[in-house]
Amino acid sequence: MAEIKPEIMTQADIKIEDSSDSATMNEIASQTLDQVYDDHNAKDEDEKYVPPPRISPRRRLERSPSASSSSSSDGSGGGQASKRPRLAAGDFEAQQERWHSKEEPDVEPPTLKFEPKHPPGPRIDTTVNWSPLSLFKLFFSSSVQHTIINNTNGNAARRLAQGARYKWSPLSVDKFYIFLSIILFSGLARTHSRADYWRREWPYNFSFPKSTMSRDRFEAIFWSLHLSDVTEDEENEKKRGTPQFDKLFKIKPLYGEIVNTCNSLFQPNKDISVDERMVASKARIGFRQYMKDKPTKCGYKLFVLADSKTGYTCNFFVYQGKDESKVKQRGPKEDGLSLSVTSVMDLMRFDLLGKGYHLYVDNFYTSPVLFNKLAQNHIAACGTIRANREGFPRTTTNDFPKNPERGDMRWIRKGNLLFVRWVDTKIVNVCSSFHKAYSGATTLRKLKGADGQWQRGVVHVPDACKDYNMHMGGVDLSDALINYYSVHGKTMRWYKTFFYHFIDIAVVNSYILHKAVASTRNQTPLSHKRFREVLMREMVEQAKAIVAEAAPRPSLTNTCMPVYRGKTGTQDRRKCVVCATKAKQMPGSKAKEMKTPIYCSKCNVSLCLVPERNCFLEYHGMVLQTE
Repeated sequence: MAEIKPEIMTQADIKIEDSSDSATMNEIASQTLDQVYDDHNAKDEDEKYVPPPRISPRRRLERSPSASSSSSSDGSGGGQASKRPRLAAGDFEAQQERWHSKEEPDVEPPTLKFEPKHPPGPRIDTTVNWSPLSLFKLFFSSSVQHTIINNTNGNAARRLAQGARYKWSPLSVDKFYIFLSIILFSGLARTHSRADYWRREWPYNFSFPKSTMSRDRFEAIFWSLHLSDVTEDEENEKKRGTPQFDKLFKIKPLYGEIVNTCNSLFQPNKDISVDERMVASKARIGFRQYMKDKPTKCGYKLFVLADSKTGYTCNFFVYQGKDESKVKQRGPKEDGLSLSVTSVMDLMRFDLLGKGYHLYVDNFYTSPVLFNKLAQNHIAACGTIRANREGFPRTTTNDFPKNPERGDMRWIRKGNLLFVRWVDTKIVNVCSSFHKAYSGATTLRKLKGADGQWQRGVVHVPDACKDYNMHMGGVDLSDALINYYSVHGKTMRWYKTFFYHFIDIAVVNSYILHKAVASTRNQTPLSHKRFREVLMREMVEQAKAIVAEAAPRPSLTNTCMPVYRGKTGTQDRRKCVVCATKAKQMPGSKAKEMKTPIYCSKCNVSLCLVPERNCFLEYHGMVLQTE
């Protein structure tokens, strides 16, 4: 029996693996085992023998590395001995890492000094009394207005030449202000159809739009609205299908102006955030996106940088699709960087912002690659991170138990980056480049007591999670301010959707500037709704002032004005025509023919103008009655 053991041990080293086509190997293995045990069964009949377990018919046999090496060393193995697998460097480091609990102290990370290019707040003269219209005109400047007006007139002329039939008169600045005021009014008073604003029946009997502009005139302007030059647009259309084709050419004049103005008029506070924004649209165009997790699921996607405190839109750009993002770049695009990195780096205008900002992003953007690139530009960052992101710790040493309690946390520090896992309603993973792991912060959450009742209780929270919840909502705040009284309406042209959205951005940013100016002057700011109402009224008044200024000025030859005939009140006195008429019509009365040095510059008749007799007013009153 002692001679059998080495053979049995050698066969026991056989490794079993699944296989669906291993019938031949099964037969060979069965014959080999039967032969071994049959040869020695006759010698040891009296000894108790336990046969080896049966091999499954759907399995194959494969020698393990140990068996191969042993057989190779004995000279019985034919093939080369397989090597023992080695751990990669990253796997070895992952085994060395371990998650730390909140009781274990963390080192204090280096703090960046906050050095913005300008003092945080509005970069305008706060000593001046800024009206809502004057703030709005900072974003819609006179040059942009004239560009839109000229391009709209050119588009209308092209459409009429192509056979379109509608009444058209050239668009002017005053009519453009009326047009904008009606668009703002549509954000305050919602109707099912745009034509309801001009209906006279109750409850649609609005007085404002129809008192300033007819419905046909408004629709004609809206149909002909065009932001880009018509001839240049045609040249761009010829490049469709080539790399030189510009998808956003039709919005470029207003798009570029709004972006530059947003960057230059406000210096954001220390905490800023980056997130996506969806502009609702169902237009059939290549760069329309679908995001199932957004409230607005279908439309155009914008990457936005916003101030976390005020919601001011500091910078943004339109995403044009996966293949040709055409992100506005400050230099050559580096190879190997994903959209989550390039989008943030393009939004961060380091030359305008300065140093020491705290940037908050969500798990789409957060990665060690991005945070290290931001650190090179003296910007700290914090955000939720996906567990499968490259660079996230893979170790499970000292990780959470099977059912962790709410408020439990684990952390690992890798260089200047801190990775934190926190149990809230689910496990949250956060990465930060400027936070300490835990400093005793707490928050209120609902906890289930021993009696099974849910009560609000205090739970521990990492510093990174607490600050993230506080400062990440800058873009969400901006979206909320826009959606309160958004002017977004139905349109069949994709560039008109952006025209609506640019108006929303301009109005909301103007309102934020208004509040900041009022705060510096210790004044009570207007509410958001009241700000829009005042802006509408000022637009209408501006339109009327433009018309009055363009009207011909009154002169002495075409306006009734009292004028002296001579240099003094006694020279060239003539009979008053009113007094002379009364004396002739009423001979017995006390009326006398009086002389006066005053005459009407337009009518060229002498008229009395003294406290006792105002024949000038009486004469022109008679003329108005006869006319």
